Amino acid sequence: MGEFLKVRLLAYTPDAETLCAAAGHSCYSSKSAGDILDKISKEECKEKLEKIIGLGHLSVIEHASFTFSLEGVSRVLTHQLVRHRIASFSQQSQRYVVLEKPDYVVPDKIKSNEECEKIYKKTMENIWKAYNKLISLGINAEDARYLLPNATKTNIVVTMNARELMHFFRLRTCNRAQWETREAANLMLKEVKRIAPNIFGKAGPPCEVGPCPEGKKSCGRDKGKKI
Repeated sequence: MGEFLKVRLLAYTPDAETLCAAAGHSCYSSKSAGDILDKISKEECKEKLEKIIGLGHLSVIEHASFTFSLEGVSRVLTHQLVRHRIASFSQQSQRYVVLEKPDYVVPDKIKSNEECEKIYKKTMENIWKAYNKLISLGINAEDARYLLPNATKTNIVVTMNARELMHFFRLRTCNRAQWETREAANLMLKEVKRIAPNIFGKAGPPCEVGPCPEGKKSCGRDKGKKI
């Protein structure tokens, strides 16, 4: 069934942190962001970003964007992903791409149970047999795809600005997030921290910086933290 869940950072705003710091500082300066950008040091950049982000002025980091390729993920994940509306998406089409061979994600909990895995895989085999039969009978992929399950693997390109990514990481790296989406979010977070550590230094689940908002449904990781 191939490799599962690969995340690649395809592109990002050059000098993202310097740009955001200069944009933020220009709001309180007689100088333009262009003049500030030419002269700001790494130390000043870090200091200004920490202050701006700490104050919650997150509109400043919207000037930086990041584009990812998520490969070999399920349609369960992409259905979760596209709920984040301040983003751009380009997904592999089941209308134009004929999926002749079974290619799907098997959750670990199903893999760990021999009987459940057998039922799961047998069902997938039957679905793909029916799908290919419809194709052979002249049904186009656009209609035959109605048979395909949420587990079907797909590829998707997503672009978000840094502010939306902060929101995405807050929700999707939480232990209560759907497991596949959480794994993708953690891999994405690892990539952006490498590029913009001052912007994303405190990105992650809310329990990393304070109390959990999940109430009685909390996993307990924030135990002892106060508001």
